[in-house]
Formats: sequence, structure tokens, C-alpha cells
Amino acid sequence: MTFSIALAGKGGTGKTTVAGLLIKYLVSKGKSPILAVDADSNANLNEVLGLKVEDTIGNAREDMKKGKVPEGMTKDIFLSMRMEEAVAEADGYDLVVMGQPEGAGCYCAANSLLTNFLEKLTDNYPYIVTDNEAGMEHISRLTTSNVNVLLIVSDSSRRGLQAAERIFALANNLNIGVDKSYLIVNQVRDPLPQDLLDGICSDGLSLAGMIPEDRQVYEFDMNGQPTVALPEDNPAIKAAWEIFDRIIP
Repeated sequence: MTFSIALAGKGGTGKTTVAGLLIKYLVSKGKSPILAVDADSNANLNEVLGLKVEDTIGNAREDMKKGKVPEGMTKDIFLSMRMEEAVAEADGYDLVVMGQPEGAGCYCAANSLLTNFLEKLTDNYPYIVTDNEAGMEHISRLTTSNVNVLLIVSDSSRRGLQAAERIFALANNLNIGVDKSYLIVNQVRDPLPQDLLDGICSDGLSLAGMIPEDRQVYEFDMNGQPTVALPEDNPAIKAAWEIFDRIIP
């Protein structure tokens, strides 16, 4: 049975960094192989992981839509071939990048083929980690209909926490079957007011924990180094590990 973990959060909260740390954690715990899905149209999970991506699902869908299917090849075979080529392999996990969203016109046929392929693909992995856009469109449409754990990542600002609350409400209104939702507060400098946290977590959203702001994480990002290369004694890594120990079976 595949265990699905999805991440959401507004831009700038470090959502993708947390997704990368989660993948690093799962690999370190021997929970492999893992399928990592970058469903953010501003895809950069591969940079956090230090993995080169040659192709995206969006490119394959566009090529099929534009009629670039070789003569004598059916569309489903073409898309399956391109999907397989778009899977980037690494030690302990594979990465699929969704890429650009749909352009003009109907994508019903392409999306149906993509959904069928992804459903077959996910059966090969005990864990799936999906880095989503804040609106959660990709996960409801193309990845999986059941999410065991939804991790909503916020920074420590009041505005960021309010955005997390709205994302939680939106996720509840989408047909994605979330079992459990958690809030992770990232880039924390100072203790947060308890009344603020209580208000955010009053409707079923549980606080999983906080990850401190860390200079080394910032330097890795600025220097183009993969965040997953951080040492395990790094304060942000240690805080993330403690969170994942509590919420990941």
C-alpha cells in the first residue's frame, strides 16, 4: 500500500526545501524506493535534491497535443514512452517533474493518459512525496486521489500562517481524500504567540513542529548547493527529523 505525503504552502516559506528534507529523511530510514513528484509549475525540487532533470510531464503532454507523435505510434504508447524518459533516477528515489500547466485548448485526453500512467507508476513505490502549488490543483488532477498526510508549510509571519489556514480549508474542499493535515512552521526566529497557533489549529490542522531559521540552509541555497547535502547535525535538519519521526509511520 503506497503512503502518500503532499506538501503545500505559499511562496517563500521553504516548502520545497522541506519536501527535499523529507525525501532525505525517508531514504535515510530505508523507506525506499520513493517517488518524488514536483507538481509546482515553478519547479525547483530537483535543485534542492541536486538532481538533473532532462524532461517534464508538461513537455510530453504539449508534444502530444501538438501532434508530435511519430507515425505508426499510438498516443498512449508515445506518452508512456515520454513519461518513462521523464523519470529521473537517484539513490533511493525517483523524481518526476510535472512542468508547465496546460495551455489553450482541451487536454482531457492527455490528462486521462497521464492519470492512468501515474496510477500505474505509483504502485511501484511504498512512499510518494508531492511538492504542490498552494492551490493543490496538480494533486487533485494528476497525481493521486488519496493523500495520507498533507504537510502545510508556513513561515512564522501572521500572514503566512493565515495563508496556511486558507490552504487547509481549500484542501478540505477538494476531492483528494486527506487523512491527516499538519502545519510545519519553517524559518522560525522567535517563539510564536500560542494564541495565534491555537487559532490556526482549531479546525483539525495539527501543529507538527517548527524548523528554525538557519544560516547554513541559506548559504547552501545562495551557493546553488543541494539542501539535502546538509550535515545531519544541522539544527534545521535535526528539527525536521524530529517532526518526521512523529508523523511518518
